[in-house]
Amino acid sequence: MRSYQYRYYPAESDFYERCIGFAWCSGCRIYSGSMVYVPRKRVLMDALAGLAPQERERLKRSEVQLIEYLNGRAESAE
Repeated sequence: MRSYQYRYYPAESDFYERCIGFAWCSGCRIYSGSMVYVPRKRVLMDALAGLAPQERERLKRSEVQLIEYLNGRAESAE
């Protein structure tokens, strides 16, 4: 089981603690996504930091593509 969370709102927003959260199984490709609470002080890893802005936006527009990308990164790190 793998998971990833990212902030949807900018730091100055009252909604900054509302984040997007995904959990998925690499083997069966079943995933779940939802809005999750992450405290303002907790720093989240940005797995998309090295990508060009347009590539980041493309992945964030498609849950399936985002999870495939994240899963591929996790598997190559093993």
